[in-house]
Amino acid sequence: MQEMGVKVMNPVIFHECPKWAALSLPPKITKKSQYPSPKFFMSSTHLHFHTKEAGNVNKKTLGSGPAAPRSRPRYYKEESDNVDEIFKSMEDWATHNILPLLKPAKDCWQPQDFLPDPSSPGDGFYDQIKQLQARTKDIPDDYFVVLVGNMITEEALPSYHSRLNSTRIFHDNTGIDTSPWAVWARGWSAEENRHGDLLNKYLYLSARVDMKQVETTIQYLIATGLDVGISSNPYVWTIYTSFQERATAICHGNTAKMAMLHGEAKLAQICGIISSDEKRHAGAYTKMAGKLFELDPNEMLLAFAYMMRRKISMPAHLMYDGHDHHLFHHFSSVASRIGVYTASEYRGILEHFLGRWNVEKLAGLSSEGREAQEYVCGLPRIIRKLEERAKSKAEEAPPVPFSWIFHRKV
Repeated sequence: MQEMGVKVMNPVIFHECPKWAALSLPPKITKKSQYPSPKFFMSSTHLHFHTKEAGNVNKKTLGSGPAAPRSRPRYYKEESDNVDEIFKSMEDWATHNILPLLKPAKDCWQPQDFLPDPSSPGDGFYDQIKQLQARTKDIPDDYFVVLVGNMITEEALPSYHSRLNSTRIFHDNTGIDTSPWAVWARGWSAEENRHGDLLNKYLYLSARVDMKQVETTIQYLIATGLDVGISSNPYVWTIYTSFQERATAICHGNTAKMAMLHGEAKLAQICGIISSDEKRHAGAYTKMAGKLFELDPNEMLLAFAYMMRRKISMPAHLMYDGHDHHLFHHFSSVASRIGVYTASEYRGILEHFLGRWNVEKLAGLSSEGREAQEYVCGLPRIIRKLEERAKSKAEEAPPVPFSWIFHRKV
């Protein structure tokens, strides 16, 4: 998902965010103070940025329950002045360009297509389970840590749909609204729902993980909620979801490749088909953002710079299992170390969007817009210089116990 979505990573970039953190870049502030240089730390298989002030969870709260959400940033305004008109003008375009990216249920894969068949005659079902367990027996623990983290992120889908529905543009007033934005939100959630279901059942049947601890983590995460620092501004939402879905597609794609290397072709197929969904969803959000860049380039550039300056937090960054107060950080470190999501991939995503949205060539901007443009276009060069440092931090991280794999250290 991890859309929204969920949907999991590795070294992360933390941008030091000014305390005034506004979507619009305030005038008369030097570039140095407006756009501090990014610093690399570890993250999860989902891209994660945060500030020192906002990134740490309340340990006392964690001691007795889920992580405390970070304080909300201050926005200079919730949305562009003409956002309603712009999205209204896009409805016919969305109907013909976004909704076709959803697949009818009859044409979709379902979790049971990839799992042992309980209706198999005789002992067929149990034989299939034994075969699955035999194939996963020698897969390393670190791989399962990442696979569990990915699954937990997908399972928090109720929070993602609720958060998307809280925005005015995507809000579904009746629950069955026919606007293309409401239809997309419901259809996206329906497709995403299969991801957590499939990974959850596979992990349960593998007998390689402590399912009670996994389930506890899921409950904590959903109960804690979702705060990725993007308020209800639909411009910021399209930037965030484009990044998040593409990052998730890469993460699942890399777990598919690793499953194949470990000799588990069925798991590779599972992760690969989920990655394919995420890539299609990323394409939809990328198209939405691209259209907005055409219609309101200045505001979209400010939104883009805001997200890159403040952070792109993955939906599972508040995960907690009742034991580890820094679970997301530790999970991210493992994902980074085994190569599920690295700084190089993050830079690649950023470069992809800079090119796809033609950011460097946008014209007719305000002074703040031009400053934002200069900032985001210069980030890949800065990130490239920090990639080796991020890789070293991941490799040097000490092993820690994970309750998901019966408290063994990874």
